[in-house]
Amino acid sequence: MSEVIFSVFPSENFVDLGLYQFGWEQCDPSHSFGPAARNHYLFHFCLSGTGTLYANNSKGETDTYQIKSGQGFMLFPHQICTYIADNAIPWEYVWIEFDGLRAKETVELAGLSIDQPVYKARYKDLSEIMKSEMLYIVTHKEESPFHLIGHLYLFIDSFVRSATSAQINKGNSLRDFYIKEAFSFIEQNFQNDISVEDIASCCGLNRSYFGKIFRENTGKSPQDFLITYRMVKATELLKLTQLTIGDIGNAVGYPNQLHFSRAFKNVYGLSPRQWRIENTAKS
Repeated sequence: MSEVIFSVFPSENFVDLGLYQFGWEQCDPSHSFGPAARNHYLFHFCLSGTGTLYANNSKGETDTYQIKSGQGFMLFPHQICTYIADNAIPWEYVWIEFDGLRAKETVELAGLSIDQPVYKARYKDLSEIMKSEMLYIVTHKEESPFHLIGHLYLFIDSFVRSATSAQINKGNSLRDFYIKEAFSFIEQNFQNDISVEDIASCCGLNRSYFGKIFRENTGKSPQDFLITYRMVKATELLKLTQLTIGDIGNAVGYPNQLHFSRAFKNVYGLSPRQWRIENTAKS
């Protein structure tokens, strides 16, 4: 009979890299999942046994991959896939679902893509560290969100460094500088009435070129990033203070409360007031 450990991460207030859910499973023979698509990046690492991954590629066609012990596979946001345990030697795997503004960059550094989703370890010692970090997260769900995020970063580090085709990003130091400058400007001015043009201007770039390199590096447009950053700050204020909804909206750059509530609901699916009630009750 299949054994499963499954946990949902208790907080979404991490912008660069955040956890969504994680778990472990010893599958029954021919156990399958899918076809389905995820909203975030989902990495499976095979601890033992074997199985098959059927995943849509960038052309919308289905590719087939045989995955064995010591290998893994990445599922990409909105990618349709199915995976099935072998009938004779069903796999045991551990998984982590993550996302954030650095997620796309991280996966690319590891050399994985929607057309090349299979992870193969280049360095076994680093792969063992990666596996240990994944299992640590799965078996320590009671730890604080900051503690688990720390281990997510340790997993990411060993994941990237152990991958067979890891591409260390060289020659893009100027682009990296622009992105860091943009992050810094947003962090210092998100509460003000700033625009994408203002962010581009602080980097000395025109809006079009800035938007292009920002999306290529983060997977988000500058406008989406600014909204996400403001909403994350809003959730912190909703949970940790007694400020009114109007005051919180104003504090994150929305002097019009209706506009703030509408933007917040677009991101979280709840009004600020409903979010505060639900998340304060969980504290």
